[in-house]
Amino acid sequence: MPQAPQPNTPAATAAQQIDAGHFTAAEATIKTALAAPHLDSAQQQTLRFQRERMRRILLDFTLDADAAKAKLRKQIPDLSDAEFATWDAAGLLEKQVIDGRTLYFSRAPSNLFRLSAEARARRAHPVPFNDGPNEVLNDHHRAIRAAALRTGSTSVLPMREEVTQTLTVHADAVPAGETIRAWLPFPREIKGQAEGVTLVAHAPAAFATQPSDAVQRTVYLEAKAVAGKPTTFSVTWQATLYGRDFHIDPSKVVRAPITPDLQPYVAERAPHIVFTEAMRAYSKQVVGGETNPYRIAQKLFDAVDTIPWAGAREYSTLSNIGDYTLHAGHGDCGEQTLLLLTLLRLNGIPARWQSGWMFSDGTYNNIHDWGQVYLAPYGWVPVDVTSGRLHGDPSLEHFYLGGLDAYRVAFNDDYARPFQPAKTFPRSETVDSQRGEAEWRGGNLYFDQWDYDFRWHRVDAPGGGAPTRP
Repeated sequence: MPQAPQPNTPAATAAQQIDAGHFTAAEATIKTALAAPHLDSAQQQTLRFQRERMRRILLDFTLDADAAKAKLRKQIPDLSDAEFATWDAAGLLEKQVIDGRTLYFSRAPSNLFRLSAEARARRAHPVPFNDGPNEVLNDHHRAIRAAALRTGSTSVLPMREEVTQTLTVHADAVPAGETIRAWLPFPREIKGQAEGVTLVAHAPAAFATQPSDAVQRTVYLEAKAVAGKPTTFSVTWQATLYGRDFHIDPSKVVRAPITPDLQPYVAERAPHIVFTEAMRAYSKQVVGGETNPYRIAQKLFDAVDTIPWAGAREYSTLSNIGDYTLHAGHGDCGEQTLLLLTLLRLNGIPARWQSGWMFSDGTYNNIHDWGQVYLAPYGWVPVDVTSGRLHGDPSLEHFYLGGLDAYRVAFNDDYARPFQPAKTFPRSETVDSQRGEAEWRGGNLYFDQWDYDFRWHRVDAPGGGAPTRP
């Protein structure tokens, strides 16, 4: 894994130049630094990754103003230049000035309709957003609460799922005969959340499973590239998944003593969890004089929940995800989660990462990030600020602060941790592990060189489990 640049080093200088959009200057800094004698391998890797970060940013920021307008006019045919300029000046169209050239994020036009009610109202043919079915209050949430109250258990309504994930490297992305190495995520065994995790099948035949205590767990596979043909890796697993509901009584919550086991989860962890002055000011504004840990967590949860969801640039391109989300005014699930974790830790409330994959009984599925917060005397409880507040029943409004739907599986109990066996080149996703990773001896294979997919069915469904997705 590439290390965060140490302060007052050429890598730190290059990172700052990249964030400022001075790519030519950053390349000169990197080239000069790499030519210096006695540079150790870690320093070389950090510098080379800053060069790779520039390449990845340019893959995300592909639109000039005319191209951005053209995309918007597919939904707003009579869009005026003045209207575009107004939204642009309001920061609703994510962009970067790179070496004097203004480039817009490839998803900025579609994100605009997430961020602006005015833009949504201007669409000629509105199309519903493809949000998850559990982002609105429904019978599944009600059933979890009812079962938890009836049984006194915090883990209820188990269902056993069989899931197959594939990672397919494009034909001729790697020269014929070369070995492609792939890492596919594999579920964590988590008592009361995902139990009975079993590896059912995999292809190719040779494989290695990362130990069960690995916080970013994977199955490792190898295959030879064949000319003109894609290379597909697959892993099939089963797991019993539970809905969770701690139904927290705020009056019972007390501030937990910070034991050695909890200490890492109230600490900063650069580069993405840092207690900046802006973070402190925002926290003070939101929390005020509240002292009850649950009420503090609730205030922070509600505040971050007001930040609109929007499609994100690749995490590996961001120097500090929590800080970025605070200032960008939008964020996807991982960005919102890292912001919330930072704020909770800043307030002395232990908080940690969790992420994986979510699905439905229909065709919906998506990779997803959420977290856990430690609230004594309940212990570690789920928190999903992206699913956010559920409106329609005050007793279930904060279900996702202490509760979790059953339609998800965690691959990760932390972020940015090394794989076993180790990856030679920096990962495509340096923070999360959900889509998978691939490389060959010539370098990392980035997201534009392969595709991934999930298929699933209920194992214990009547009649043996009809597939819930073709």
